[in-house]
Amino acid sequence: MRVSVDLNVCQGHGVCYMTNPEIFQPREEDGQALVVLDEIPADLQDAAILAQQSCPERAISVTE
Repeated sequence: MRVSVDLNVCQGHGVCYMTNPEIFQPREEDGQALVVLDEIPADLQDAAILAQQSCPERAISVTE
């Protein structure tokens, strides 16, 4: 599973990285989310899907 963030849509609300810091981190200059894992391990896949569903801007994509 892979996760990506559309930085043209992300507004830096921080829901993803506050709840899933092992997957997302804020970008220093503007707080937009960055994905810190190339491949999401099995034990974090539910968290990645929850982050996608919780993003207020719908900026997170999850693909198999």
